[in-house]
Amino acid sequence: MTPVRPIWKGSVVFGLVNVPIRVFSATEDHDIHLHQVHDKDGGRIHYQRRCDACGKAVNYKHIQKAYDDGEETVVLPQDDLDGLPSNKSNEIEVLEFVPTDQLDMLAIDRSYYLGPDSKTPKAYVLLQHVLTDSKRTAIVKVTLRQKTRLGALRVRDKTLILQTLLWADEVRGPDFPELDGNIRLSAKERDMAQDLVESYASDFKPENYTDDYQKELRKLIDAKLEEGESVDTEDTFGETESGGEVIDLMDALQKSVKKNRAGGSKSRTSASKASKKSSSKKSSSKGSSSTKSSSKASSSKKTPSKKTGKKAS
Repeated sequence: MTPVRPIWKGSVVFGLVNVPIRVFSATEDHDIHLHQVHDKDGGRIHYQRRCDACGKAVNYKHIQKAYDDGEETVVLPQDDLDGLPSNKSNEIEVLEFVPTDQLDMLAIDRSYYLGPDSKTPKAYVLLQHVLTDSKRTAIVKVTLRQKTRLGALRVRDKTLILQTLLWADEVRGPDFPELDGNIRLSAKERDMAQDLVESYASDFKPENYTDDYQKELRKLIDAKLEEGESVDTEDTFGETESGGEVIDLMDALQKSVKKNRAGGSKSRTSASKASKKSSSKKSSSKGSSSTKSSSKASSSKKTPSKKTGKKAS
């Protein structure tokens, strides 16, 4: 559901085309929010912003930002930050249109819906069609919440989506010396691993998955509310087993494939039984109908013979 209030208003600009938009958060947090308490008496923990120089607690309206280079501190009042040229822009500038498969998912940061902000959203629909027909993603630049961000503009369910991207120098490269050597894998291991992948193959449906930690946390909270503070995790869930270290890769692959195939076989067997049962019912029903028809036919044949007998007498 689209939030009632937009977090930002502006326009998407490409060439001389200007598309008025409103920006909405596309995601929300479903976590249970906890606060901190003192373990001895359960009192709430509060934090104060305290000045190192005078030792007094400082109200937020009297706090400014500053940069310390190790020798000198530069204070940056909010008016100075608001006055930066990029911070005054309310445009999402299209820089280029690139093939969608060139985007690295590692660089995706946050997602936003862009809703039209015009009584006649013709330009909005035009941009939507351009992105859909070209099968490309628009790379854009935008300043949101005092940060200039790179972004990817694409279409989802006929709606423009803005996904902010990390800058190139914000994405770390992998560095694992263990992978630099020549690690040999047998053809049998590769084939067995591929069989395991195929046994798990499916279409991704995110609604099929749930946040187990949040469900368990809610269950624990409800148990404590109902039965008291003495209830702990083991009382609520029982003992849990932890997985052991895999020693033999080939053995682990074979057991995994066998286990998953057995699970799939049971499902198929159940489905087959259900199918046979259904077919049997249908056949029985057809047989019953056939018997009834045959009985009726037999009855109709006997009736004339009785009449013939009467005539003979």
